[in-house]
Amino acid sequence: MKIAFIGLGNMGGGMALNLVKAGHEVRAFDLSEAALAAARETGCDTFGTAREASHGAEAVVSMLPSGAIVKQVYGEDVIGHAPEGAILLDCSTIDVATARELAAMAEARRYPMVDAPVSGGIAAASSGTLTFMVGGAEEAFARAQPILAAMGKAVIHAGGSGSGQAAKICNNMLLAIHMVGTCEAFAMACKLGLDGQTFFDISSVSSGQCWSMTSYCPVPHVGPASPADNEYQGGFATSLMLKDLRLAQTAASEAGATVKLGDVAAMMFNDHCVAGNGNLDFSSIIQTMRDLSCNSKCESITTVN
Repeated sequence: MKIAFIGLGNMGGGMALNLVKAGHEVRAFDLSEAALAAARETGCDTFGTAREASHGAEAVVSMLPSGAIVKQVYGEDVIGHAPEGAILLDCSTIDVATARELAAMAEARRYPMVDAPVSGGIAAASSGTLTFMVGGAEEAFARAQPILAAMGKAVIHAGGSGSGQAAKICNNMLLAIHMVGTCEAFAMACKLGLDGQTFFDISSVSSGQCWSMTSYCPVPHVGPASPADNEYQGGFATSLMLKDLRLAQTAASEAGATVKLGDVAAMMFNDHCVAGNGNLDFSSIIQTMRDLSCNSKCESITTVN
């Protein structure tokens, strides 16, 4: 299948590679020359504009940083330029309203479209083990599913247009809340004299266990390998988590939902970004917990004022 792939950043580059590995002809575009060069090395054909990449494509996949950019790319360079009937798959994380607006715009021009944001991070994008949360009509999902399956381990139909985005922002709000709670628990355990690994060994098999504890521990050298072991480099940036929390706040306001813990998490991640940590993995928020030093594994956690 000829697939246009627009957006070859940390996530998109690995996703495009897995489409090539699955035998698809990938027509790639990104504003970054370095990203285009890397895509060529992995077997993608590259183009100077998104419009050129879309020409002749049977499917268009995008991985872009914001709803405004997604709307611009599809409105100006994809809809009306890709062949009529091509399946459109936006894997960006954007607001629900824009996802629904784009789907209606596409379908009015006879393009089926799904919103298919991802969970899993850079490593999962490269290894093809992402989870896709998909919003769109049943027929559109049926066409999108095999394309997404080439890039992920799970492809779940969440409902109509916008439902994929709704699932993603709710999931990431929960993740942020869990991470803040996990960090606070480790900080308190440390102050109470508990060894970090010992607390992990107990909590990870007790009622307090969660993914932020067992798979993505924010304490260096405790539990499985995580960005904490690499000075919080790589992984999922704090700035991106804050973006998702703000999307969740907007969606909650529009739906009349109360998200008090989500609001607290957004405030904390905002403060962490303002302190200059936006490019660090979101688990680095443990650094904002004061007075963490103790005579255990936790002593490698630094304190940020």
